[in-house]
This record gives sequence, C-alpha cells and structure tokens, in this order.
Amino acid sequence: MRIDLATGPGSPERPNEDWVSASAPAAGQGGTLVLLDGVTPPVGGDGCVHSVPWFTTRLGSALAELSASRRDLTLADILSTSIRRTADLHRTRCDLSHPRTPQATVVLARWDDERIEHLVLSDSALLVEAPDGAVRPLLDDRLDRLPPGSLASEESVDARLRNKEGGFFTAAADPSVSSRAVTGETPRAEVRALAALTDGAGRWTEKFREGDWKAAFGVLREEGPQGLIDRVRALERADTDRVYLRHGKTHDDATAVFVEL
Repeated sequence: MRIDLATGPGSPERPNEDWVSASAPAAGQGGTLVLLDGVTPPVGGDGCVHSVPWFTTRLGSALAELSASRRDLTLADILSTSIRRTADLHRTRCDLSHPRTPQATVVLARWDDERIEHLVLSDSALLVEAPDGAVRPLLDDRLDRLPPGSLASEESVDARLRNKEGGFFTAAADPSVSSRAVTGETPRAEVRALAALTDGAGRWTEKFREGDWKAAFGVLREEGPQGLIDRVRALERADTDRVYLRHGKTHDDATAVFVEL
C-alpha cells in the first residue's frame, strides 16, 4: 500500500485551515482517509472565540479516531457523532447558531478486504480509480447548483443558502447535517486507488481546466500530491489577468492525498 499526502497554506501570513489524515490497515482492520477544508469566516467574525484550524483539528481527529475504531457505525453516524463531540467542546463559550460558526467540507473513506465506503459533504472531491484505469469522481455538487448571483466569490456566499434547504451544507455544529452527505460504497475488487482533494488542489481541473479528473489522478500518481499542488501554484501565479481566478483568492489552502490499495 502507498499513502502520499501534501498540504500547504494559501498564504504564509495565514494558518492552513485544511486538515488531512490517512491510515494504513492494522491487523484485522481496514484503512481510513479523512480530509477537511475549513471555511474561512468573513471579516466581522463568526460568533466563535476559536479559530477555524482549532475546529478542523478537533473535528478531523474525532473523524479519524471513530472511522478506525467504530467499524460498526456508518460514516454518516461517525460524522454526526464527531460534529456533536466537537460542538460540545465550545458550545458554552461560543454562539454555535451563528451562520458562519466554524465549519468545514468533509471527505471520508474507509476500506477493508470487502468494500470501500465513502462520504462527501460540500465541494472537496474524492476520486476512485478502477483496475482498468477509469476514474470516477464522487462529488457533492450543491455549490455548483446555487442560484445565479448567490456566489459572488469563493469567500462570499449568501448566508441564507448556507446549511439551508435549497442551498449547500457543511460540517458545522448541527449533527443532523450528516444526512445531507453523499454516501455509498464500492466493492474493494473494483478499486485500485483513491485520491481526495480540497478545492484548492482541485483548481487544476475545476478552475484552470488543465485536465479532467483522470488526468489529475495521473499527476497524483506520477508526481505525488505535492506535484499537483506545485502545478496549481504555478498556474495561480501566471493568471495575472484573472482570466481563471476572476474574483477568487489568488492562492487557496491546498491539500491532496493519494492512496494506492
């Protein structure tokens, strides 16, 4: 088994709000993958005294621990429990009802000898490669289906659409959001490798259109996650006329993980 991961902040002046973990199978157990992309709050606060990295570290740690130790729980149950556990750590000090309370996108994968389970919430991506080389993206595309004009930039989304019916969902403080995640499973025999990317790394395909998801998977295999991130950074620096980035951040936190089974 090969596990390769890389992560980098969008700016050296700001902490990286992504979080990633992947584990190789232990005796009698299967492996796990957890990837989070923390949502940067707007200027003016989010009702919480804690930072987004504080939140993603605690949520990610809970997800990694429960994914490995509670094989009897579904990934949706694990997400729900982890959100509740994290909320309990700061509900007495923070306004968790605030629409921009610390939150994150989520990708979970768990595997054993029989199957690969997956969960995707919001706009990070999980890619599954079959033995014949075909690559299937597992995506939550709700952000792509927002009404025109509601998404002014990557940092600005109408609060009325955040964690609301008809909008999109992230892992924040409400455990019931786990029911909104895209979930499923694939027979282990039909999967050769997995990859997960936050949207900062997925820019290579989604924003700069350098290649489809299969091509991105090829970069991950040949150059590793850091190679893909380096390619994204070069494209960001070259887009001085904002042809591709438009109103988005010049550099976003970028994280990718590649798992060859």
